[in-house]
Amino acid sequence: MRILFIGTGEIGVPVLRMIQQSPGHELVGVVTQPDKPVGRDQHITAPPIKQAMGTTGIPILQPARIKADDAVAQIAALHPDVIVVMAYGQILPRAVLEIPRLACLNLHASLLPRWRGAAPIQASIVAGDGATGITVMYMDEGLDTGDILLQRTTEITASETGGSLHARLGAQAPAALLEALRLILPGPAPRVPQENTRATLAPKLSREDGRIDWTESAETIERKIRAYHPWPGAFAAIKDASGKSRNLKIYSAVIVEDKATPGTIIHADERGLVIAAGDRALSMQEVQLEGKRRMSAAEFLRGTRMTR
Repeated sequence: MRILFIGTGEIGVPVLRMIQQSPGHELVGVVTQPDKPVGRDQHITAPPIKQAMGTTGIPILQPARIKADDAVAQIAALHPDVIVVMAYGQILPRAVLEIPRLACLNLHASLLPRWRGAAPIQASIVAGDGATGITVMYMDEGLDTGDILLQRTTEITASETGGSLHARLGAQAPAALLEALRLILPGPAPRVPQENTRATLAPKLSREDGRIDWTESAETIERKIRAYHPWPGAFAAIKDASGKSRNLKIYSAVIVEDKATPGTIIHADERGLVIAAGDRALSMQEVQLEGKRRMSAAEFLRGTRMTR
């Protein structure tokens, strides 16, 4: 089976490698986003999918807009039987969806129709969902609205972070795709329309989404701290003893029963760094002050005088 892979993010790398190594399947090309400036020094960096390809000689296309006529023509010239998409970052136009002989399949990191959109992993943790998974769906022109071919479920643990769940779902995706490919080759494969009335959205996150709102419940804030690690990262502005305000990135925290006005620093001593939320409070475990390294809250307090 001739397969064209379209993707950008790290989560798609295990699927890409599986296609390359799978007997009976041929990776005929890859479409990914253009190289972009990254980090403080704005170094031009290839997306993870391009980096994973190395020097295989397989065509790698990086159109700025996949719906551009020349991009569509280049994809069509590869004559794929199946197009596989995971974490690409652009919606495919009908002209591309109609190219493959058998199907255009998308692997989405949620149990659709729950959490359509760019950030389903973080959204599932913030919402307190007990489970999520990989959905393999037939693509249409909507945002994750196509018919479902199959789904594979995984539990969300109480200590789950965005990073840990991202890694587990990425590792689960290749087996889901292999089964989907086995189903579509002889045909007809399952095709279950989504229940649109049950749909929820998980829009793209920005760095500002990580700013903590202390009026929210302690449970919600604790989930966001886990969900937003490593991206966009949960943080709050705090003042040191001199009155200077600096951002404190929070990697982990536990809920405690103290109460005070939301945002109040209840303790900054041997009892820990405890900040009031909307109902209870949170005791910081691992933090990183702006311009400093990551450390335990106890170590942070030994080197920083806080004002309440």
